Amino acid sequence: MSLIKNSSYSRPGDFWKNGYLQTIIPSLFRKVRGVRYSRERIDTPDEDFLDLDWIQSGHERLVIISHGLEGNSYRHYVKSCARHFNQNEYDVLAWNYRSCSGEINKNLRLYHHGDTDDLEQVITHAIATRRYKKVVLVGFSMGGSTTLKYLGENGPNVPAHIVAAATFSVPCNLWDSAHQLTFKENWFFKQRFLKKMIKKVKQKHKQYPNEINIRGIDEIVSFGQFDERYTAPLHGFKNSRHFYRTATSDLHYPGIRIPSLIVNAKNDPLLGKECYPYKACKYHDFLHLETPRAGGHVGFYKLGAKTSWMDIRALEFVAKFARL
Repeated sequence: MSLIKNSSYSRPGDFWKNGYLQTIIPSLFRKVRGVRYSRERIDTPDEDFLDLDWIQSGHERLVIISHGLEGNSYRHYVKSCARHFNQNEYDVLAWNYRSCSGEINKNLRLYHHGDTDDLEQVITHAIATRRYKKVVLVGFSMGGSTTLKYLGENGPNVPAHIVAAATFSVPCNLWDSAHQLTFKENWFFKQRFLKKMIKKVKQKHKQYPNEINIRGIDEIVSFGQFDERYTAPLHGFKNSRHFYRTATSDLHYPGIRIPSLIVNAKNDPLLGKECYPYKACKYHDFLHLETPRAGGHVGFYKLGAKTSWMDIRALEFVAKFARL
């Protein structure tokens, strides 16, 4: 069985049983210090670019970290993961999805949950230009979705260097996760994401005024509207329904052939019931599902702890498969 029933995470008190608090407070207030990146820019085959942030300490193992929606390599959870793995003899590559590194990308397209081409290029580049013996993948939220979709799509063709993956707060079913943001109790999260995404489309409009129509963009009030009008057409989907059905990562779980962990808290406010793939994982030889009672979305807060439980759990899981 690949269902992990007894999670090592426990909330730090009854006050923290609220998934909203466990999500919001670390996101707004947690500070992670002592992380210094060196940036590398690589070109993409379609004449765009990706910005990669490295911590290179001469180790023979590498962790590649993928951030969440409208995040970047400087989000607290990425920096915390980078610091913890580096302190445990890993080099680090925290990459930024297109438009997320602080500079808008060149092409008309942006990025989305199901876009695995850029992750594949990042992995290929790291393996080809450095001398790492083993590589592990860690993904948070959207980054977890992209990571699992990449592994499932490529199955036995995943590079032999990659030995394990750990993902957290994964919107395993894209439609169900988007639907959660229609609930009034998730208004804060919806508005925060939409504000950032609408701002980015306006930037893109300045680059491509004839291709992108922003009339009425400030009247968009849901992810469904945004994805119908922008995400789908900008990335080759027929409409938002086609996007949700085909970009979702859970379609590809049967193809995963690398030991992979999904950790989704039961009180995550951004995940619906289809984002807990018990059936897909129950008899899977490689995919493990852990569902702590609490933790929120990319939260898993521990009072006074300098190291996130997510970092500890990720390293614990991949250590079984990444020993030199």
